[in-house]
Amino acid sequence: MATPVMDKIEDEAAASPYITATFRIRRFNPEAAAESYWEDFNVEIDPKERVLDALHKIKWDMDGTLTFRRSCAHGICGSDAMRINGRNRLACKTLIKDLAPEKPILVEPIKGLTVQKDLIVDMEPFFQAYRDVMPFLVTHGNEPTRERLQSAADRERFDDTTKCILCAACTSSCPVFWNDGQYFGPAAIVNAHRFIFDSRDEAGEQRLEILNDKDGVWRCRTTFNCTDACPRGIEVTKAIAEVKRALITRRF
Repeated sequence: MATPVMDKIEDEAAASPYITATFRIRRFNPEAAAESYWEDFNVEIDPKERVLDALHKIKWDMDGTLTFRRSCAHGICGSDAMRINGRNRLACKTLIKDLAPEKPILVEPIKGLTVQKDLIVDMEPFFQAYRDVMPFLVTHGNEPTRERLQSAADRERFDDTTKCILCAACTSSCPVFWNDGQYFGPAAIVNAHRFIFDSRDEAGEQRLEILNDKDGVWRCRTTFNCTDACPRGIEVTKAIAEVKRALITRRF
C-alpha cells in the first residue's frame, strides 16, 4: 500500500529533469597504446546542459585521466572544438538535448591534426598557417598622431571575418586539409581576408601573393563544410571566394 512519503518520492522522480546519457568518447594515450579506442560513460545530467558540462562530470567524478581543452566555456575562446556526433562543434555551445541523447553521443577529436591525447590535438600547424598570412595591420610612414579613421561602410566590408575565434572547426572540417596538411586552410584565409579588405591596411598585395601559393586559396573545392562548421556563423566559403576574386582582379 502506497504511503504519502512513497508518493512524494515517486512524484519527485517523475518531475526530475535528469536523464542518463551515454557519452562514447574516443580515447588515446600514446604512453599506453599505439591505437585509440572508444569508451562509454553513462552520465546523469540535465539535457539542457552542454556537452562540456558532461565532460566535466566525467573528468571530475568518473575518470580524471580524460583530457580535453576548455577555457571560457562561453563560445568565445574556441578552445573546446571537437567532433560531436560526426560534426565539428564547440562543446560549450552544444546542448545535450539537441543530440538525440537517447542514443550514444559520440565525442572525438577534430580531424586533420595529430592527436596528442584523447580530445587534444596538436594545434601548431593550424597556428603556423595563421601566422603565415600576417594577421595584423600593416602600414607605412610615420606613426599617426590620432587613430586611423574608417567609414562605417569600409568597416562593414570585412566585418564578418572579424568574428573568427581560431577554434579550427572550419579548417579541420575541410577534406582538402584532411588529405594535405600543407593547405593553409579556411581559418587562415578568413584571417587574411580580414586585413586584405581593411581600408587602413597596406599589405593586401603581399597577403594575396602568399595565398596565391600552391597551398593557398586555389586548393579550396567549395564544399561549404567550413561554413557549416563555423560556430560563429561566418560565411567562410564566401570569404574564400572573395579572396580568389581579388587575386584575379587585383581589386580589394
